[in-house]
Amino acid sequence: MNSSPALLEDIKILESKLNVAKIPPDLHQRAKSLIERLVKFAASQGYSQEYDQVARYLDWIIALPWEKRSQDILSLDHAKKVLDTNHYGLENIKERILEYISVVNLKQNQQDPNPHSTKAPALLLVGLVGTGKTTMAFSIAQALGRQFGRIPMGGMGEALQLRGRSRAFSDAEPGQIMKVLRRIGTKNPVILLDEIDRITNEAKGDIMGVLVELLDPEQNSKFLDHFIDYPFDLSEVLFIATANNTAGIATAVLDRLELIELPSYSDEQKTIIGKSYLLPRAIVASGLSKQDLEFQEGVWPEIVRPLGFDAGMRTLDRTINGICRKIAKLKVEGKIERLVLSKDNLKQYLPSW
Repeated sequence: MNSSPALLEDIKILESKLNVAKIPPDLHQRAKSLIERLVKFAASQGYSQEYDQVARYLDWIIALPWEKRSQDILSLDHAKKVLDTNHYGLENIKERILEYISVVNLKQNQQDPNPHSTKAPALLLVGLVGTGKTTMAFSIAQALGRQFGRIPMGGMGEALQLRGRSRAFSDAEPGQIMKVLRRIGTKNPVILLDEIDRITNEAKGDIMGVLVELLDPEQNSKFLDHFIDYPFDLSEVLFIATANNTAGIATAVLDRLELIELPSYSDEQKTIIGKSYLLPRAIVASGLSKQDLEFQEGVWPEIVRPLGFDAGMRTLDRTINGICRKIAKLKVEGKIERLVLSKDNLKQYLPSW
């Protein structure tokens, strides 16, 4: 039975996409063999399923950033400005990022024949809930001018979610690493592995094994996703993992990470962060202007501790946002034009818990 012109046209479209794709030569050859196999299948009953599988696979390998990078911003002043604008304190992690930028700068100035040879560090940010681990990871990406991707590890139940499922299975799909890289579109992003201490106990051994490969600079240059079935170079990815503590993390994984602790915030630090960072953002978010609301100095101790001691910033952030929303409502109702928040009137504007 001869192949219909419509089927051959579909195959031709796949072939033209492959011919303009920037992928490794031997992977290109492998994909070409799949297309040649499609031509033989075109007249058979199983063609439709075979075509869908090949088309999906080609779509994935063509979309991955095999050689596409973003240009790093290697300015220490820019990095310091971004990190200081987004975060108060945390000097140890800021210093580590400035060191990394300095090393890349020096290597480029030495006209290194391989400008992408500097291995990106793998960091582990450890701290209690609300101490700024996730937002710090995003700030690092912003400071470097890199794309940012997040993989939630909390509750992850099997290693295949990271590494992908082979095309031999009907439910085959790429793992989270390849999905993030496709979405981001560059091979040198910052990827956040969020809450690696909260993987399910049943899958912990297998997932920790994949994490060792992901985070080891000697292994991650040839990371193998089961669906893609071709090594991908992850050595330029800056991995940042977060955890509340290190108890649930395998020793082999810890060995491949630089541990940086994010301390609990004191009341004094919270007051500074509340004034300089959280309040200005909350005012903008609620549609107010700086002239609409003023906090007197005496109210901050009670705003910082509405429910007693809290290690992180989330309760403080919610409190400030709650106050701003109440003021916004009163202003729209025409009941106030401007408010000075003092010890005398604070309680009527605090959110109810």
